[in-house]
Amino acid sequence: MTRPTWLDSPFLLGFERMQEIAERAARATDGFPPYNIEHLGEGQIRITLAVAGFRSEDLSAVMRGAQLILRGDRSEPEDASYIHRGIAARRFQRTFVLADGWEVEDAFVKDGLLHVDVRREDPETAERVVSIRVDRGGPGRSNQEGASEDAKDRTLE
Repeated sequence: MTRPTWLDSPFLLGFERMQEIAERAARATDGFPPYNIEHLGEGQIRITLAVAGFRSEDLSAVMRGAQLILRGDRSEPEDASYIHRGIAARRFQRTFVLADGWEVEDAFVKDGLLHVDVRREDPETAERVVSIRVDRGGPGRSNQEGASEDAKDRTLE
């Protein structure tokens, strides 16, 4: 039996993908590498990952839909012989889900930290209201003679 969530409401239609993303994020329990999320200002954040020993060539940042995927893949020298190994050299993947309107502005490595700057492109301060014409007679039919065949005209107010 699955636990109901607020997205199971009959008034929220088409949010199944969002629920899948939230469940996947909740299952991600690996704490490597550690990261910070910093508020830089209105509509700007910085995601910082501790990537000691990784070079910029070992790191990648990819946007796939709304997901920001940060990966690191570093190979160890085969002739290395450690007495103590405390610096992790394993590959990693961290995924962050960005809301609509958020874009990656910059990504850079400095002092063993991977910084990814994200900003909201065009924040909408006003709510848009959309009026939808309601026709009768089913899809593709018009309620007026001589009216256009487009039964889905939408106008912004």
